[in-house]
Amino acid sequence: MQVIIAYRKFFVKNKWDNLSLLYIMQSTLNIICLDSPAFHALIDEVVQRINITHSLPEKKWIQGDEAMELLGISSKTTLQKMRDEGKVRFTHPEKRIILYDRDSINNYLEKHSRDTF
Repeated sequence: MQVIIAYRKFFVKNKWDNLSLLYIMQSTLNIICLDSPAFHALIDEVVQRINITHSLPEKKWIQGDEAMELLGISSKTTLQKMRDEGKVRFTHPEKRIILYDRDSINNYLEKHSRDTF
């Protein structure tokens, strides 16, 4: 399967006519034909470059659902137990808001990681 990409380039020429500058737009149409795998590779590279140039810094304090995802757990009770035992650092800025320290979670994971044989 081939993918066709068409794009248009505009060239601006200036022309003096009765002492006024007129811009005349000329355009050409360029067509590029790519096989489907090459097109997907091109799109992946473009997405990767956009992510690198426009990536947002990670938040230091994250919510419980994101903390559970990082830890690989699905139970809020397990997260609360880890918090109560002091395994992960947290803050409680308001009555119903509990935020977890991303660095603390990463340190916990590193501390409990095992080297392969």
